Amino acid sequence: MIVNLQRKIKIKTADFMPYLVALEASVAEVAGKHFSVALVSDKRMTELNQLFRGKDSTTDVLSFPHELDELESIHHLAAASETGQFLGDIVISVEQARRQAKENKLTLENEIKQLILHGCLHLCGYDHETDDGKMNGRELELRGKLGI
Repeated sequence: MIVNLQRKIKIKTADFMPYLVALEASVAEVAGKHFSVALVSDKRMTELNQLFRGKDSTTDVLSFPHELDELESIHHLAAASETGQFLGDIVISVEQARRQAKENKLTLENEIKQLILHGCLHLCGYDHETDDGKMNGRELELRGKLGI
């Protein structure tokens, strides 16, 4: 699921649905699971970055892995078999993505696709700050596979 919660830059969320389907089919860690993507403004992303990371600035993408609460863990097996496993939430600043797309000579759509992939890998447990390049290698491999 992808939702557009910002109004500054026109985005058609339906345009990303084929990519999300391809991502699920191409990334073994995601197969049979789901996640949400929220597109937000720089202002909202700065608020989230301050709240969760203590950084008073915007960023391109934040990932929030889903953690089961006590009630969910009791019913987890039944829920997982009925609805698939929820990985968590990805939040993307569309304004930051647009700046990066320009810098990287990419379309805004491809920049957002790369950020979704990056966020998704974080939801799957990858961490480029501590894994000696494992996440970066996997991300580059998957960019090629997904054509982004």
